[in-house]
Amino acid sequence: MEGAPGSQELRRGGPLAGKQTNKHTMFISLWEFFYGHFFRFWMKWLLRHMTGKCELQRIFDTYVGAQRTHRIENSLTYSKNKILQKATLVVQTEVDKCVEDIMKEKNINPEKDASFKICMKACLLQISGYKQLYLDVESVRKRPYDSENLQHEKLLLKLWNLLMPTKKLKARISKQWADIGFQGDDPKTDFRGMGILGLINLVYFSENYTSEAHQILSRSNHPKLGYSYAIVGINLTEMAYSLLKSEALKFHLYNFVPGIPTMEHFHQFYCYLVYEFDKFWFEEKPESIMYFNMYREKFHEKIKGLLLDCNVSLTLKI
Repeated sequence: MEGAPGSQELRRGGPLAGKQTNKHTMFISLWEFFYGHFFRFWMKWLLRHMTGKCELQRIFDTYVGAQRTHRIENSLTYSKNKILQKATLVVQTEVDKCVEDIMKEKNINPEKDASFKICMKACLLQISGYKQLYLDVESVRKRPYDSENLQHEKLLLKLWNLLMPTKKLKARISKQWADIGFQGDDPKTDFRGMGILGLINLVYFSENYTSEAHQILSRSNHPKLGYSYAIVGINLTEMAYSLLKSEALKFHLYNFVPGIPTMEHFHQFYCYLVYEFDKFWFEEKPESIMYFNMYREKFHEKIKGLLLDCNVSLTLKI
């Protein structure tokens, strides 16, 4: 016996499902509008008079870690005060002055609240540091691999020597590159949209986690579950980059780095992805490498889910 037409429409994603979705979206939009323009203002005013502290002070009293920095960032972003709004865009060299301006604007007495200055500075360094890290990563990503650049060539050969210490590379352009997971005879054609960033990450993991890199390279040559080590590594660089760009790494970096996040921390996150993806791949046991994109996306969704936890810190633990 078939169910009611309405329930079938919802299951099939028909017109009724569309109407339900539109109503839900409209409700959320209206709530965000009224909260941002009316409720939030009066709630802040009421709490200020009840506690004698501004919203920023209350956040410092209540939260720690990434949750604290995230809430401070939101409070500054949605503030109607221009000085507070601009604080999220401050450069690192101006952080001290910015903290002083905020304290003056909010009438915060440093003698009564001695910790405010320290806490606000730490949060602003994390906030501005995240933005700067993205700019730094993007700058490296935009630099294509250049075979005429001696530094690029040295880095590529370093990767070979780290991964294949007992096997000599017979020629710069060689089918041997397939042994470490490149597709062509010349690896420069494989870096694509990640530029020199893809190579830097491969070298970082191989240099700092050499035994793990050798182990994963060996596993990547499995007769049934094998994959192209270098190509997958470049793909995971793209994943790390996209997560950084979408701001999905904020909770992780705000928890993992008490101060200013740097390229070193981005490389560390990449290493986590490489190690965890290899485990994930062998646990899933794909029928063929032809299903790589499907399992790559499944892994991507798993990582994005983990990054939603405000207490998250995805570090490579060996």
